Amino acid sequence: MSGPDSHAGEPDRIPDTPLLDRERQLRGYRINKMAMGLGDPANRAAFRADERAYLDRFGLSEEEKAAVLARDWREMVRLGGNLFLILKISAVDPVRITEIGAHQAGMEHEAFLRDRLGKKV
Repeated sequence: MSGPDSHAGEPDRIPDTPLLDRERQLRGYRINKMAMGLGDPANRAAFRADERAYLDRFGLSEEEKAAVLARDWREMVRLGGNLFLILKISAVDPVRITEIGAHQAGMEHEAFLRDRLGKKV
């Protein structure tokens, strides 16, 4: 892989995994602040009632909004989302964490359960 998320030759790196460095952390500030807000029950209710309006409150870019609205976990991380914070969205939906893991790995859910977690499906 080449490009901004390529870190070939760097020790202790997981291939195709974006590094949550200072630049990515700064870029993800809005999406992380929005996700952190979902810890408040009133914010969860606002998110459920009108997701786009809730996202607008935090000044998310159209690209960030599209990723959140599509529940594109991989894209949210690429945009600087801290996985531990954006997982708060899964508490609102709810989405099984194994489904998010499968999406992050680019795998079907059953294949993820079988191949990555050793589950019989």
